[in-house]
Amino acid sequence: MAALAVIGPGLITAQADNDATGIATYSIAGARYGYRLLWVLVPVGIALAVTQEMGARLGIVTGKGLASLIRERFGVGFAAVAIGLLLIGNLGTTTADFAGIAASLEIFGISKFASVPVAAGIVFLLVTRASYRRVEKVFLVLSAFYVAYMISGFMAHPNWAHAMRSTVVPSFTLTGAFVLTVVAVVGTTVTPWGQFFIQSYVVDKNIDAEQLNYARGDVILGAFTTDLVAFFIIVATASTIFATGGHIVDAKDAAIALKPLAGRFASTLFGLGLLNASFLAAAILPLSTAYAVCEAFGLEMGLDRSPREAPIFYSVFAFSILFGAGVVLIPSVPLVKILFASSAVNGVLVAPILVFLYRLCNDVDLMGSRRNGKFANAMGAATIGLLILLTVLLLGAGIINPT
Repeated sequence: MAALAVIGPGLITAQADNDATGIATYSIAGARYGYRLLWVLVPVGIALAVTQEMGARLGIVTGKGLASLIRERFGVGFAAVAIGLLLIGNLGTTTADFAGIAASLEIFGISKFASVPVAAGIVFLLVTRASYRRVEKVFLVLSAFYVAYMISGFMAHPNWAHAMRSTVVPSFTLTGAFVLTVVAVVGTTVTPWGQFFIQSYVVDKNIDAEQLNYARGDVILGAFTTDLVAFFIIVATASTIFATGGHIVDAKDAAIALKPLAGRFASTLFGLGLLNASFLAAAILPLSTAYAVCEAFGLEMGLDRSPREAPIFYSVFAFSILFGAGVVLIPSVPLVKILFASSAVNGVLVAPILVFLYRLCNDVDLMGSRRNGKFANAMGAATIGLLILLTVLLLGAGIINPT
């Protein structure tokens, strides 16, 4: 029972990584390069588990969020820089998630001018009117619906031998389009907002040090299921769209393209999965932004506080929703570019955030005996190094829009 009480932050945060930007990124990766990028999911999954565990452990031991600790240990200036990086990534990704809601319902003939305002209203009311426990239960239920992508993957009848081989044998091409896609796959999984959110979440949930091992299990489960969903999305599009020489520019196109290739049921499941993922992330991303801004400046926050008790927290949350939904409703806005670019931007921005996390988790005064061990330090440093290397390669090869 103790384990069930702790489950939530790791699973929800990791599943929300597979939002509209993630689904679009994985769909494009599979449709454009077939199974070739499956191997990227292995190191990315390990990096996600390690960095999320570091964030959860830091929050449990200190009782404080990441933004708050950056302000206390490095100063207001560094906290402002960190929040600035987060805002750039979060506002773009929140916009992409509302674009995902619009795209998924357009498959079923519903205009974005109807779907987006309704979705924004539901997200706002869910978070502001429900208690912390009820909001978490809704998030957990939505996380379970990612099984739709696994079913779609099986219905696509992939070449399993080829897929398994591509998962363990790396393949790389030094071109701008390929490198950008790799950066996007990394950036949609190991995200700046995810590091802030999971730490704030475990603090808000009041998980204590005695429950640390259960929290680790929650994080590992979340990272594994996130990778599994990504695997099946790439497999589904690689074995159908790539195999037939098709072309897509977003996840909506992938769902439509699956209809003649894998059947109407697979196409419908893919579209419903996009709606579910977009809705989950459209609620969590604004929450992450609100948590981080309030932590950075020492303001009241939390889902169990009323809007009157935490006005800035709920104001930032509302602004993020209005911004994302509002941009999507602009008729000529290039939603596809926003969707994919937000993943690539997150891949570039997450490295400096992880540097803060790495240093804080090695601070003996903060962490004591629960500071990073050799494995966490090695994997954390490797993740930061990989992100920096990919950014350098991206700049060197030239940024090309892969869509």
